Amino acid sequence: MSRLLLLATLLSVLVFSATAQDTLTRSFDSEQQRETYQQLIKELRCPKCQNQNIADSNAPLAEDMRDKSYEMLKAGKSKQEIIDFMVERYGNFVHYEPPFTAATAVLWFGPLVIVIIGIGVAVVLTRQKKEQAALTPEERAQLERLRNNDND
Repeated sequence: MSRLLLLATLLSVLVFSATAQDTLTRSFDSEQQRETYQQLIKELRCPKCQNQNIADSNAPLAEDMRDKSYEMLKAGKSKQEIIDFMVERYGNFVHYEPPFTAATAVLWFGPLVIVIIGIGVAVVLTRQKKEQAALTPEERAQLERLRNNDND
């Protein structure tokens, strides 16, 4: 258990040091520009790594994206302009907060619709069973006669 904890600690140190080193090797005109860059590389997802932002990814594609973000920021582009460029180039997947569109609406509301349909089906099925389980007065009388005949 302690080896696992040590390994996790070492990995987190390596990831944070790689991100810090990237920021330290780049020169910025202002502290605001450095903060914007940090926000950008944490908000943009590496298309190759799937669930890593470009700050944490060591993939060549993530490195290219960091470089392009830095170049565009130094050229005076805004954070949103850089995000728009990356989305146009790599698709909505590259941004951790994709816009709300018809395609993403399915992702947001699909599970809710499935749950509502499931609850509706369960309610309908339980009502049908209750209706089937309820005996008419004639059926109850017949059941009583059968029970009495079995006891004799």
